[in-house]
Amino acid sequence: MVALGLFGALICAAVLLFIRFADWAGAHPLGAVLLALLAIPVLYVLFRAMPRARELRLAARAGMAQADRESAESARVAEPPVPAAAAPDHDTLRLRPAPTTPQDGPTAVLPDPAPDFRGLDPDGFEAAVAALCERDGCTDVEVVGGAGDLGADVLATAPDGRRVVVQCKLYGPTNKVGSQDLQRFGGTCWTVHGAQLAAVVSTSEFTAPAEEYAQACGIRCIDGFALSAWAEGSGPTPWGP
Repeated sequence: MVALGLFGALICAAVLLFIRFADWAGAHPLGAVLLALLAIPVLYVLFRAMPRARELRLAARAGMAQADRESAESARVAEPPVPAAAAPDHDTLRLRPAPTTPQDGPTAVLPDPAPDFRGLDPDGFEAAVAALCERDGCTDVEVVGGAGDLGADVLATAPDGRRVVVQCKLYGPTNKVGSQDLQRFGGTCWTVHGAQLAAVVSTSEFTAPAEEYAQACGIRCIDGFALSAWAEGSGPTPWGP
């Protein structure tokens, strides 16, 4: 009843305001026209911003809900990887010293053979991605994946100073990264981890809805092909152009 009363009061106030404005517009036609011309671009901007704001709100809610569930878990629930060997430690995966100058384009070629990312377990995959970041000029590289990671697996500082937050998805070739994965990550990477550049790196592919959501939210998607190109030095880094 209270809600209905407030709604009715708002309707009555809107009607009275419209009547007063109509009276004023009749007495001041030139001012009314100028006011209408000023209101059109404002209404247009608000109309364009509504869908994006709604998507971001939904993503944040979904991400925070998932983050709360993950933080309450006692052990990490990992996606089933392809059968793999034991994860090498971070020192083993140190591929090459970081270049002396920042690289925004193709990276240096790795020593042969290039890592078989699908042959790693989830911890090893995260360490390999961290090693790639360090190799190509990132500093303060840290692997933080595990129970309660709130969507972040690798944190780093890019050569240009931006804070990089990476989520690693070790998926098989038939298991694509979906929009729900991106929404959960989008709900925490900016607000919780303070990302200035967010990326999801996967050994598989991304669904079309996932790519559309990532483009709308500014998250970079690195699929298996882009990851191989990055590792081999024929493709850009996630923080590159």
